[in-house]
Amino acid sequence: MPRFSVVVPVFEVRGQLRECLDSALEQSYGDVEVIAVDDCSPDGGGEILDAYAARDPRVRVLHLPANVGPGRARNAGLPYAGGDFVLFLDGDDTLAPGALRALADRLDEAGDPDVLVFDHARTYWWGETRRDAHAHLLSAVGEGTFTLAERPELLDLPTVVWNKAYRREFLEAHSFRFPPGHYEDTAWTLPVLLGAERIATLDRICVSYRQRPRGTLLSTTGRGHFDVHDQYERVFAHLNSRPELTSWRSRVRNAMAGHCLDILAAPDRVPSGDQAEFFRRTAALYRKHRSGEESVDDSPAPAYRVLEGGWAVYRARRCAARARTALGVRGERLWAAGAEWIGRGWSLAHERLPLDPNLALYSAFSHRGVLGDPAAVYQAAREFAPHVRGVWVVRPERVAALPPGVEYVTPGSPEYLRLAARATYFVGNADWPGAPSKRPGSVHVHTHQGTPLKFMGADLLHKPGARLGVDVPELLRRADRWDHSLVANRHSELVWSRAYPCGFTSLRTGSPRNDVLVNAGPGSGAAVRERLGVPAGHTVVLYAPTPRDYRRGGHVERFDLARFAADLRRSLGEALTLVVRLHPSLADGPARGFGLTELHRRGVVVDATDEPHVEELMLASDVLVTDYSALMVDYANLDRPIVVHADDLDAFAASRGMYLDLTADPPGHVSRSYRELAWLFDSGQWRDRESARLRAGFRKRYCEFDDGRASERVVRALMLGETAGTVPAPRPSASSAAAAAFPLSS
Repeated sequence: MPRFSVVVPVFEVRGQLRECLDSALEQSYGDVEVIAVDDCSPDGGGEILDAYAARDPRVRVLHLPANVGPGRARNAGLPYAGGDFVLFLDGDDTLAPGALRALADRLDEAGDPDVLVFDHARTYWWGETRRDAHAHLLSAVGEGTFTLAERPELLDLPTVVWNKAYRREFLEAHSFRFPPGHYEDTAWTLPVLLGAERIATLDRICVSYRQRPRGTLLSTTGRGHFDVHDQYERVFAHLNSRPELTSWRSRVRNAMAGHCLDILAAPDRVPSGDQAEFFRRTAALYRKHRSGEESVDDSPAPAYRVLEGGWAVYRARRCAARARTALGVRGERLWAAGAEWIGRGWSLAHERLPLDPNLALYSAFSHRGVLGDPAAVYQAAREFAPHVRGVWVVRPERVAALPPGVEYVTPGSPEYLRLAARATYFVGNADWPGAPSKRPGSVHVHTHQGTPLKFMGADLLHKPGARLGVDVPELLRRADRWDHSLVANRHSELVWSRAYPCGFTSLRTGSPRNDVLVNAGPGSGAAVRERLGVPAGHTVVLYAPTPRDYRRGGHVERFDLARFAADLRRSLGEALTLVVRLHPSLADGPARGFGLTELHRRGVVVDATDEPHVEELMLASDVLVTDYSALMVDYANLDRPIVVHADDLDAFAASRGMYLDLTADPPGHVSRSYRELAWLFDSGQWRDRESARLRAGFRKRYCEFDDGRASERVVRALMLGETAGTVPAPRPSASSAAAAAFPLSS
């Protein structure tokens, strides 16, 4: 008997069906069966199912004689499910990689609850992926089991069938079945949750729900949306038949009102000529299912009192809301334009005053805080040029994370405009949007964000996918403000002069943020290890992938992190910690929901994405695994092993463009598949003599100006006016000249 049975209704999803089936059958956890129900699909989907069943005994196919809809197709498949737990998956959706393993582990942890609720992501046809807005509820309820009465907020989650795993014996004991019609998930989900004695949650995205532009109910205009009223009537009938559920009437009534009003407000669902009828039926249902008792719980919720006012009142309120929205957008634009005009006037007034020779403004990563190269220069200035006042430009939401005693201003504020008009020094690693025009005598120092491995600046003009949302001409206009560009190697010097053909001077100072790496002692990472909870004596593997330009949102799962952690422990021993750091651009999106958050909770990996200082993570690790991240250049200063996982190198290079051929000029061994990656650690080659030879050559070429004094050098050269501000360039070698040669690969 398998652990999981996945029931898949199939109707007119031929184009997505193979991806759906593969997502279940190719999971790293293989104890699964698929019950595929051909709902008399006219597009040949049944033939695809038969082909899968012929080559995989885990697939069973049912062919229905007539189309009955997804709910009753699931009913047809349920009796054939033999697994401990049942999952439902629509034929155009997919299980996320590693989902079944995560579900199995959580079910074992929770002691096989009746229902396990997990997260999902909506994947839109234009490429965007969004996590459910209520996902935080899954972690907020805790790690134990509970009833719906103990955690009623779970009713705020979508009432869909495919975001849950159901214990089969629980379903059979209660004879749960799907009703006919659309919105059948509602009449299934609410009775199931109300009947479950033990519910658990998993804060992980296990299903990717495909949002097609047409072909689904949500993208179809028609009277099928009226079925939602019948489904809620079935739910109320279920409540009426069980006296112990009477107290749920008010909450279900409000859930019904919100659901129906959302359907009515959505564009292109209810036909315009039928919207008044839909509203009246919703209002009638809302009135009908009052308990008849005057109580606070039974009184109309403020958001749904519109149902008591009639269609004309509702329509008037909707028109007013739309007008307010339109005026709000226009008002925001007018406010922004006015603020810019006022700010410009403010700046012009202060530009009549002389520059302050002892004032420096700092910004890192578009005003995210005291970070990176600018932070290293700031600390050096406090030591070597204490007379220079240093002020950071920081977004309001990042102020709370600032170290004590740091002076700051927020972007666009009057104080920022006043200081920006008079500051002599500007030190940053990104542009300064909204800054005043550059004044004669001011010194703009651009530190960049590491050694460029992938196309930047003007080179993006030939990569339309990579420059999505990037105004390259505006980027170059802002680069015209730079006076000095800091570089750690001659490769960077050549690339920046090509990518930003502006009038700056290149300074061979080294990378300021790498000073801490070059000067690291044997115990430099101990404090960070302790903060991360790494046990003493553990080998720490740091995995730091970079975003992909060929995928909307940038996140691509390269391999199963749980499997990688297990393989590492098998190769290197149990005294091992896998630390994962996603790129900051992915920190607030759905990327962590695909397993990282849940694996961190269970102690399988350490999620260090929120760690502000990546240099500290590098110090705390024994080996770096990355793909195309510039961190490999910084990490090479530590002279510790580096493994490059380049399984999608061709796609990455084609979409973004790369300045280096990492297969010919790597800092360590390169894997082109997960099997090769695991083998490098299993065989010990990740730290063999060849890896050391490759790393030494890489360090010589790309860390040539990093000597541990870059920050001091910048301050002495630019703030104190000392002439010995750059390191002497070593004599060019054939290998270093070849590494920086052009034309560049594309």
